[in-house]
Amino acid sequence: MADDVQWRALLPEPIRTLPADLAAIVVLTLLTAAAATVPVVRETPLRIVLGLPLTLFIPGYAFIAALFPEAGTGPVDEESDGGAERDEGGIDGIERVALSFGLSIAIVPLIGLILNFTPWGIRLVPILVGVGGFTLIATVVAARRRRALPPDEQFRVPYRAWIASARTELFEPETRTDGALNVLLVLSMLLAVGSVGYAVAVPQQGESFSEFYLLTEDDDGELVADNYPEEFVRGQSQSVVVGIGNHEHQPTNYTVVMELQNVSFTGPNGTQSRVNAEEELGRYQTRLADNETEHRTVDIEPTTTGRNLRLLFRLYQGDAPDDASIETAYRETHLWVNVSSDSG
Repeated sequence: MADDVQWRALLPEPIRTLPADLAAIVVLTLLTAAAATVPVVRETPLRIVLGLPLTLFIPGYAFIAALFPEAGTGPVDEESDGGAERDEGGIDGIERVALSFGLSIAIVPLIGLILNFTPWGIRLVPILVGVGGFTLIATVVAARRRRALPPDEQFRVPYRAWIASARTELFEPETRTDGALNVLLVLSMLLAVGSVGYAVAVPQQGESFSEFYLLTEDDDGELVADNYPEEFVRGQSQSVVVGIGNHEHQPTNYTVVMELQNVSFTGPNGTQSRVNAEEELGRYQTRLADNETEHRTVDIEPTTTGRNLRLLFRLYQGDAPDDASIETAYRETHLWVNVSSDSG
């Protein structure tokens, strides 16, 4: 015990005298930031277990602690206070908890909305910095305002009273019926918490799919879905950016095949297509982790001339067959281009 007192004496006074509930807020915020960013830990359910309180409760609790540093006094007995009117200084524990949930649900989306209009956007690190920074600032304000009050007016979480009351209710019930109801209540709470934790930690997988699209690079170096090359010269290359997004819930190998086709349309209203001639311009393979996206710049250099040619990009999972076709492709996208024999 003496060693513990000496260790605490080494800490700065603001930290040494920080109330237990505010100290818990600081520790949980820092642990959540570590669980969401440390490479090994961020892949475990601990990230979700700590992230939910930071999203749903902690910011609101810190904000309420800053707004209401005083303890709730509740109503005063008029008979014992000489007919004094009802006094409700501060807020009680139930109101504090309810407001903490409600304000957290309002504060976190508001921070996300503000980040959406910044260069950082709504991403993991900016969200952690925004929500965590707000929580820590509110905690500092709450600690300063609480210290400014007389000790008997400062809000304190009655941990010991809660523990003593819970022990009495569970192990010293007035009747057997009360004891059975208490056990049933505890089991129900454990079942509810376990069900929610399992649903969050082991979410159902959604639909499996892969994104496949084409982009170009504008004058500022940004990737846009516009200004695709339409006019080519035989023997001269132009670039397009091929985008692949893996949402198959597992690492996946892909093969991209690029072809230039001379296509004619027949049938009613030209609904049937026929490939008259085609040349393969190239192919490449890549491997993407789950939820990984790749943008690769490819050079297109056609050797066939013609007008209204179909520049076709086909995506295959795994290896592409030698007789690759649209029917066997997993995804496909294309451009309509003209290829002339010279720049004139």
